[in-house]
Amino acid sequence: MPRSIILDTDPGQDDALALYLALAAPEISVHSVVSVAGNVPQPRVTDNVLALLSLVGRDDIPVYRGCELPLIVEQYTAEYVHGDTGIDGADIPPSARSAESKHGVDHIIDTCMDADDNSVTLVPVGPLTNVGMAIAKERRIIPKIREIVWMGGAFDEPGNTTRLAEFNAVVDPHAGAIVFNSGIDMTILPLDVTHKALFPPSQITRLREHDSVVAHACAGMIDFYQQYDMDKYGWEGAPMHDPCAVAYLIDPTLFTGRRMSVAMEYMNDDEMGNTYERTDGSEPNATVMFDVDRERFLELLVTSWCSL
Repeated sequence: MPRSIILDTDPGQDDALALYLALAAPEISVHSVVSVAGNVPQPRVTDNVLALLSLVGRDDIPVYRGCELPLIVEQYTAEYVHGDTGIDGADIPPSARSAESKHGVDHIIDTCMDADDNSVTLVPVGPLTNVGMAIAKERRIIPKIREIVWMGGAFDEPGNTTRLAEFNAVVDPHAGAIVFNSGIDMTILPLDVTHKALFPPSQITRLREHDSVVAHACAGMIDFYQQYDMDKYGWEGAPMHDPCAVAYLIDPTLFTGRRMSVAMEYMNDDEMGNTYERTDGSEPNATVMFDVDRERFLELLVTSWCSL
């Protein structure tokens, strides 16, 4: 039976790639999508989700507009990476439909409250604003959540936005701290693993050779998105940040990691958004992934996108 997920996302090219990976996977059923301001602001992220779904004829999946701003800190976006639209590189027509009227945070709460204990899987691949707000607003959802699979953070790897912090963490560290301290079991795909999950130009060529609108859209987005990291790090390819979270749900054996007790810094301005291992003997609250079988991972991505 497919695992039902709520995808919380801020498209972003890598968010779009993660969404399409989830839609192609028989192991996953996308129950709904909630947008959150992150890579680009609201309402752009919501419009992007709607357009991405319409492109593949999945207007049956409800979309909910989530938070517009972080809980406390000033908004920070990443058009310098993703372009003005967030999904530059692909010509994706706007959708004719609108998001649902219910707020995304309330949708998360209501879905959890209607569910059995230990049954809901949340997959946030952006800032944790919506999830943190939902937990703060209604603590009774905590036992309903089976797992939170989050792409974010950096442990042994330097940050990609500040010296210590990864983008999704530093954009809303207070929400992140709420989630990390909630007691909900987490699986975290940090920069330590996503920076090993590079998508090389040869794989873009494979996508372009396939007769698929989605494959061509993915190729265009990756081609645009890779330029930032190639210029910054000198890499041959783009890191597949958000697809790592979805790939973990499809095939956990792609990744290796360890159980840790983790926390997120939200008080010290110089370390805001830093994710780190606690050394106080507290019980582990997350499995943090540090390595990936890159060849199998890339094959999963290409075959999945070409199947849509």
